[in-house]
Amino acid sequence: MSQSPKYRVVVGLSGGVDSAVSAWLLKQQGHEVLGIFMKNWEDDDHTGYCSSNEDFVDAAAVADVIGIEIEHVNFATDYKDRVFAEFLREYQAGRTPNPDVLCNAEIKFKAFLDHAMARGAERIATGHYARVRAVADAQGSRVQLLKGLDPAKDQSYFLHRLNQSQLARTLFPVGELRKTAVRQLAEEARLPNARKRDSTGICFIGERPFREFLQRYLRNEPGPMRDDRGRLLGQHLGLSFYTLGQRQGLGIGGTSSGGGSHAPWYVARKELDTNTLRVVQGQEHPWLWSHGLVADQLSWVAGAPPSSGEGRLAAKTRYRQPDAACAWSVDDTGGHLKLVFEAAQWAVTPGQSAVLYAGEVCLGGGLIAADTGCVTAAAAS
Repeated sequence: MSQSPKYRVVVGLSGGVDSAVSAWLLKQQGHEVLGIFMKNWEDDDHTGYCSSNEDFVDAAAVADVIGIEIEHVNFATDYKDRVFAEFLREYQAGRTPNPDVLCNAEIKFKAFLDHAMARGAERIATGHYARVRAVADAQGSRVQLLKGLDPAKDQSYFLHRLNQSQLARTLFPVGELRKTAVRQLAEEARLPNARKRDSTGICFIGERPFREFLQRYLRNEPGPMRDDRGRLLGQHLGLSFYTLGQRQGLGIGGTSSGGGSHAPWYVARKELDTNTLRVVQGQEHPWLWSHGLVADQLSWVAGAPPSSGEGRLAAKTRYRQPDAACAWSVDDTGGHLKLVFEAAQWAVTPGQSAVLYAGEVCLGGGLIAADTGCVTAAAAS
């Protein structure tokens, strides 16, 4: 029985438990392992919101226990140019971007990958909950991106823009595990961050108030906030500071619709031409539900869209959303993906990613450009 190949692997150590266990597993498997801590943000290290310094201390402690070297690499300039600038452009245009998708494509699997290869790496590894699988068929040899085995932690959605070259050189050691097993392994290995809380939210914003952060970078253009009947309910602070489906922070929680209802209000539309924010009452309002969408800026894991023979597939329009069965088509130019869902989807949001799946295989996707119409009131009820 042949042994599995041993590689020189550079692991992205974030200071979290998932990347720590990834490095530990690779070392246990006999690979030559080097850790790299990526510093992606440095504008306000002096504030209590940025955890970069604390995370590096944790990553260094993990490397010491495992017995590997760790290198601190500053990608802040790359991040600001490739991720943060695009993040601001999208918000300024009234869309809601997902910087984690762009960070993976531009930093963790491009700038970091390039740096690792320059250090003589044969593979890189991260703590993402995803898997890769080599396949060979009539279409040739290629690498598939698969969902992580823990459905509650699967992160393939954030990785859908990765290409064949990137995936062929990537290992996801915890993708085969559930989070509970990862925590248990960390305890058994006596890793110092075994019980560290998982990070949440956008990496460069941390725990700080989101709107307060955006106001440092985006123009503040207040305008009318109106309901579905055109009634003026108040003033918004600027369309960039709201996202479709948003419930908190509207300042109209106690306003009824005229019929005595005090159901919560939700952001339903942004009308850029008049700088108007449209809000509706109740989560089941038809303006919040869509049967389809159009996406652009497409990226396919296999290098090309799926064949028409794939038939009906499934898609996610946001992270942690259940797969939604859909019909799909790509236009003749290959620049636009159209999805039509079997069941209406809630708060389809321009700027977010629409990611297409064939079972456990992530095929790729694109950025939502627009929904293709809200459902009728009868269908929504």
